[in-house]
Amino acid sequence: MSDSSYTPPRIWQWDPNNGGKFASINRPTAGARFDQELPVGDHSLQLYSLATPNGVKVTIMLEELLEAGVSNAEYDAFLIDISEGEQFSSGFVAVNPNSKIPALMDHSTQPPTRVFESGSILLYLAEKFNAFLPKDARQHTETLNWLFWQMGAAPFLGGGFGHFYAYAPEKYEYPINRYAMEVKRQFDLLNQQLAKHTYIAGETYSIADIAIWPWYAAVVNNEAYDAAEFLQVREYPHLIRWVKQIGARPAVKRGRLVNRAWGDEAEQLHERHSAADFAGKKC
Repeated sequence: MSDSSYTPPRIWQWDPNNGGKFASINRPTAGARFDQELPVGDHSLQLYSLATPNGVKVTIMLEELLEAGVSNAEYDAFLIDISEGEQFSSGFVAVNPNSKIPALMDHSTQPPTRVFESGSILLYLAEKFNAFLPKDARQHTETLNWLFWQMGAAPFLGGGFGHFYAYAPEKYEYPINRYAMEVKRQFDLLNQQLAKHTYIAGETYSIADIAIWPWYAAVVNNEAYDAAEFLQVREYPHLIRWVKQIGARPAVKRGRLVNRAWGDEAEQLHERHSAADFAGKKC
């Protein structure tokens, strides 16, 4: 099929057999599809997630808080298998009406506080525990600049490039070229920023690094889309330096394993309830 063979109809109609890796669960409607309550552990913070880049942001943040000695950041993490549609349960939709992981419930407040969207969760935890978000007004704003940059930029990397390069039922030259160009522009932007600074938003490790690292490290390390050679990631030495630097942090090593359900068994931790759960894992 060529790129020019499709003519959009006057009115779009949903076709459940339109192909693609997630065709079986994608629908043009929101809301719960079945009734099922979510499990609740012993800690105030209850995370419902999967170790995709957006999910890993939050588990890294929680592990960094614990590494920094914030004992109130102890949490339970339960796996939500999005490939099986578990994000459409009534319990999950009550926490996140958008049916996307990650989703967090904070039971230390009355009533409990729901937090959804990974950037919102990072900001909520940073403000709640006064950590990884600079107090200086200029540095604070610069950190938020990059946090929200990631929220807008990652869809071009994942839903754009990643989808058409790795997941679409057929390869199309135009969208792959279009999104490859944008992803390389983003890599160049990060590379230039990291040529001048140790961390993304300056000289202090922050939620900006925690938000950006899971997405871009996955491509640089060739763990996502098998596209490192295609995108020539070796052209970005400062980005590579930062990817390795952040990846070496103990909390990052732990966080990336939580709610992971693929790969080497020693790199999987379907549920996390205490630090003891990491025993025997590659972290």
